[in-house]
Amino acid sequence: MLHMAGVGKALCVGSAAAVAVGGGTAAAFLGAGIGVPAAHGLAAVSLLARARTVSGRVRLRLLLLAVSVAAGGLHHLLTGQLLSGTGRSGGVLRLVVQLLTVTGITTCLALGVTGLVVAAADSGTPLIWLRRLLDSWMIAASLLTLCWVLLLHRADQGGDMFGSLEDLARVVTDILVLGLLIALHFCLKPGERTAVITAAIALVILTASDMMRILLPVPGIWGGIPLAAICSITGLFLVTATPWMPGGATAIGVDKREMPVVAVVAAFVPVVVCALVMAAHTLAGGRTDVVTVVLAGSVLLGLGARQGIAHADHLRITREAAAREAHYRTMVDGSCDVITIVSLDGRVLYVSPAARDVFGYHPQDLVGARLPLYCHPEDRAPLMQAVEILRQEAESGIRGPGRCVSCRVRASDGQWRHVESMISHHANGLIFNSRDVTERIALQAQLEHLAFHDGLTGLPNRALFSDRVTHALQKRTVATAPPAVLYVDLDGFKAVNDSAGHATGDALLFQAARRLQSSVRAADTVARLGGDEFAALLETNAGTCPSHTREVAERILSALSKPYRLGDVDAVVSASMGIAVATPGITPEQLLHHADLAMYEAKAAGKGCIRTYRPQPETIWSTTLHR
Repeated sequence: MLHMAGVGKALCVGSAAAVAVGGGTAAAFLGAGIGVPAAHGLAAVSLLARARTVSGRVRLRLLLLAVSVAAGGLHHLLTGQLLSGTGRSGGVLRLVVQLLTVTGITTCLALGVTGLVVAAADSGTPLIWLRRLLDSWMIAASLLTLCWVLLLHRADQGGDMFGSLEDLARVVTDILVLGLLIALHFCLKPGERTAVITAAIALVILTASDMMRILLPVPGIWGGIPLAAICSITGLFLVTATPWMPGGATAIGVDKREMPVVAVVAAFVPVVVCALVMAAHTLAGGRTDVVTVVLAGSVLLGLGARQGIAHADHLRITREAAAREAHYRTMVDGSCDVITIVSLDGRVLYVSPAARDVFGYHPQDLVGARLPLYCHPEDRAPLMQAVEILRQEAESGIRGPGRCVSCRVRASDGQWRHVESMISHHANGLIFNSRDVTERIALQAQLEHLAFHDGLTGLPNRALFSDRVTHALQKRTVATAPPAVLYVDLDGFKAVNDSAGHATGDALLFQAARRLQSSVRAADTVARLGGDEFAALLETNAGTCPSHTREVAERILSALSKPYRLGDVDAVVSASMGIAVATPGITPEQLLHHADLAMYEAKAAGKGCIRTYRPQPETIWSTTLHR
């Protein structure tokens, strides 16, 4: 992806440069005196049009650059038309035009530099701002040294010193703006540097144009070809396209803390340039004047100051990083959650101190282990599936949302702890934020038990019993036996409860529940429906073997009719029971209602007996169990 982005950016810049060169060549042969100012005007209009589409500091930057380009066009118009018409002799008009040209150069320089400075975000620290300015000056001073040396050689050859100074002013303008632009280049994100690179190429071409006016015998012309005009128009065409490219209307942030390696190395390039220029100037027999020494010395001083600022900024960043690290350590060490960092290959890199309190393990003993770490075998599959998804995302460069995984982890005492972990991406792999939810799971299980079980006897309540009946009816097929429901009501319980008290009554209900539960099979369901009413669900061989159902009912009735030892007294109660067998299409409510009707029929028959509900309408076939 990064390679494709780089290729796209290169194609964009290359296409713009090719078009600009072609257009510049064509426009230059039409007339350099008109073509260069017209190109300035076109660039200024492009900047103004782009400024109308944005707001804030970006608009101010584009407006200042537009005025700067327009001022440069005015300068070329004056020097190319008016000044050439006044000749090289004295005169008031020539002096006025020269003052106007100097004003145009000064305005172009001031507005261009101001526009680029305004482009930077105001959130940068003073040290970073000062470092950027020093970078700009070092680049500009090294190039100015080269220009000054060339100017001295032209003066030694008998050239027009005033004309050279005038041409040099344009070069100074280009160089200072180029220096600041290069310094700000590293502030943008890689995807937003297309416009900056194009602008830098444009300024290099414009600088070459102005240098040609100094170096070539006939200013700007070589072999009859107006090279200076071609370069000027080409560079201005690139400036025209720059604001519409990626990054052309982006706020430049100078508060970036991390500098790329090329930006660090680039700080020494101006020193090397100055050293080479001074060496070449000396070997060529040139004289060293005050300006050359000042410019070269300012580069060396700028490098020293920049290194001091970089060191001070590094110390400040180090202190801030140490403070953040201490703050992070305080939060992690004081957290009740266990924080674990795992590499993409599943190796544990870090475990927070909370692991000792939660699981009983020393954190250093867990470092180096691999996932799944002490995870319950039944929970390993979902855990490793979530880890694998995040690992694939990390390898493909995707930073998706985290995954929440619940699993059981074996503590050092051998007990299983329920853990809820949020797994997210981390710079070194994956980070687990794990919380012990064992107590919450236990409380939740307790609440669920209370919601579906009787608080006194511990048996399933009416809601759970109805659910069990529903499930039994749903799984019934033609080949399986229909389930049967036994509805039980204790006879004589109210008398015991009223005479001996509610505590004694509760004890009797508890014992009755145990007797009822021990009289059925483990696969059957016994429930307390409320008060002294109980029910039993018989699923295996219930409907197809009435004798078996009858046998279970008689066993229950016999067990419930035995005396109950309640403290110092014995209590005797009996039970009335109704039986209902499921028929095709019956609902759980109807089946329970049929058993209830049969139970009331048993009570009406004298209590202490069993009645079976027959499927015929309004018919109950009954047998009485005589005791």
